[in-house]
Amino acid sequence: MVTPKHSPGPAAEYAFRTGIVAAALIGLAAIGISYWTGTIALVLAGYSLVLLFPLYLVAAAVVLSVWLGYDTDATDLRPVHRNDRRS
Repeated sequence: MVTPKHSPGPAAEYAFRTGIVAAALIGLAAIGISYWTGTIALVLAGYSLVLLFPLYLVAAAVVLSVWLGYDTDATDLRPVHRNDRRS
């Protein structure tokens, strides 16, 4: 029998939140510096902010969640039963 995994604690939640903030700041700084130095045009910077930056944040969240132990699979799921009955 497979032993159930325990959910990560408050330290993992803090690390996840800090990691997402750091990833967001690094991504925004990279786009800003690239635009400021003239490496990318204004249109490409806008495209990066509107379309690529959210995908980058999703990828960062996936990496952080797997690294911190938030990843789950079908064996971690338990059935949920609702006990409140209305008459």
